[in-house]
Amino acid sequence: MPAAAGSADGRSARWQSHREERRRELIKSARRAVHALGSDASMEEIAAAAGTSKSVFYRYFGDKAGLQQAVGEVVLSQMQRRMREAVQSAQTPREGLLAMVSAYLQMAETSPNVYTFVTRYSAGEADSPQRSAAISGALGHFFDAIGDMIATPMRAHLGDGKEAVIGYWPTAAIGLVRNAGEQWLSTPASPAKPDQEAMARQITAWLCVGIAPELDPSGPR
Repeated sequence: MPAAAGSADGRSARWQSHREERRRELIKSARRAVHALGSDASMEEIAAAAGTSKSVFYRYFGDKAGLQQAVGEVVLSQMQRRMREAVQSAQTPREGLLAMVSAYLQMAETSPNVYTFVTRYSAGEADSPQRSAAISGALGHFFDAIGDMIATPMRAHLGDGKEAVIGYWPTAAIGLVRNAGEQWLSTPASPAKPDQEAMARQITAWLCVGIAPELDPSGPR
């Protein structure tokens, strides 16, 4: 390879490495800004908190939807890893579900602003094709992975012939966990609001036995 070509390749690799490092720094800065300012923080506010200009964020992420997707990929990957670690010590499928639900609620509760930022439409962007792509991308991969995590112990526990259940139930379970968890997350603190541990156990009970105990007239009052 000619020396000039090798030098050009080296400069290109260094530039790409620098760009990737700068992008990671901007994602971290954006995450800190959203945590402090709220999920509706504008690109200008996020850039100011990061000590740079919004044109820099636009250059790296295209628009706010692109930034939401980039932050979402990082946050949801961390949540997925935490949930996978939590379930490894579980002895039964129910313990595994409780571990995953607990990890999910803990991560979301750590920064509700960031969680909302990566899972909700921004004002004026509900019809944005880019935002739709962000949701179907980062969120889709996240919940697909969680569905697989739920299905694997179920398949081992239930054995053959239960694919009809295994094929549908994890998706239904994810819907229950996400919707109940997000409602809990957005509910103002009060004596009636369960703490994180109690909410995780309640959601797990709904997943495993439903509300049948509440409907049984001979059950607890």
